[in-house]
Amino acid sequence: MLRRPSLVAYVCYILVGYCLPMRVASAEPGWQRHIVDNSSRGADGIRLADANGDGLLDIATGWEEGGVIRVYLNPGPTLAKQAWPAVTVGRVKSPEDAVLVDLDGDGRIDVVSCCEGANRTVFVHWAPSDHKRYLDEKAWTTEPLPATLKQRMWMFAVPMQIDGRRGIDLVVGSKGPQAAIGWLRSPDDPRRLADWKYHEWTSAGWIMSLQAHDLDGDGDLDILASDRKGDASSVLWIENTLAPQREVDRGAGSANWPVHRIGGLRREVMFLSYQATDAVQSIVAAVRPSSLLWLSSNRKQAREPWSSAELSLPPGCGTAKAAAIADVDLDGRVDIVFTCENATKGLSGARWISAVSELAKPSADTEAPIFTNNSAHEISGPEGVKFDRIEMI
Repeated sequence: MLRRPSLVAYVCYILVGYCLPMRVASAEPGWQRHIVDNSSRGADGIRLADANGDGLLDIATGWEEGGVIRVYLNPGPTLAKQAWPAVTVGRVKSPEDAVLVDLDGDGRIDVVSCCEGANRTVFVHWAPSDHKRYLDEKAWTTEPLPATLKQRMWMFAVPMQIDGRRGIDLVVGSKGPQAAIGWLRSPDDPRRLADWKYHEWTSAGWIMSLQAHDLDGDGDLDILASDRKGDASSVLWIENTLAPQREVDRGAGSANWPVHRIGGLRREVMFLSYQATDAVQSIVAAVRPSSLLWLSSNRKQAREPWSSAELSLPPGCGTAKAAAIADVDLDGRVDIVFTCENATKGLSGARWISAVSELAKPSADTEAPIFTNNSAHEISGPEGVKFDRIEMI
């Protein structure tokens, strides 16, 4: 019998998994896992932010099968291995993503959720004005964003200031028919949800990742994305070419946001991770069925072809789902953490790979680090079938 899917914490990072109560012997033991929450079904990725101003990273997640959006307050290192204080901030069907953001600028951290399936709507979950009631489900209010209502299967949202005016805007991605990457412009009063406007930048197939980074080193934020379906599936950079004094109408359309496909063209690119030093930036992406794609570039030469290297997943793993860059063993070299789906019959759902070359140390060289399957280490062990996005903390 299947155990409920759980929100799971490991020592170095937090991830989401579908847990099975079976254990199969493996060559290397996995890390100890700690259940943050197992009260619903289908936790579909997590997002981190400080929701209550205590300096600790909290969690937002949407439980896809359970139809609930929940926030978890980090209790601190001493209590982190126990279930975290939590609140259901809204109940919506088929949630795919949930992100913490102060959408109306009142100092309270709200939540924005993206829904697919038949719901196909972006929702705002307004936090209570009384901070003492933050964990009171009855004090939260949920409203749909009319510009998104039944329009697309919304997969991801990134809070980002686009036009330099009013409140924070939202970059959103979708999948399926009419899939696209675009942005929702905040009106003068963000609470007037009917006044939010959607502007499309580029068509898409199935957006997996959306992240805001300065990829060309010009001082403003661009968008890094992964699109897993269609003839143009790839890792893509949507460049922000707006002048510092933005003109709202001029900046709304795609002309000021050119698309650069920087790797993995026509591959099934899944979740990715980004890391940058002063000179060099690197991306690692999981690629179905069983690869990790490493891309590197000098930040001042981002428009030039990015260097690329690929590594097959080690034997005994499921199919590639997500990847992240981190120095797991604190040896000064970058490592790769990855997760998998379809980790059945004793297959592993999460491992990390240590770099075996000095090239993995930060430098001006854009050559990829050297990784080998022999340097892979177990995290999850055989317990768990489907793991999702990775957040390193």
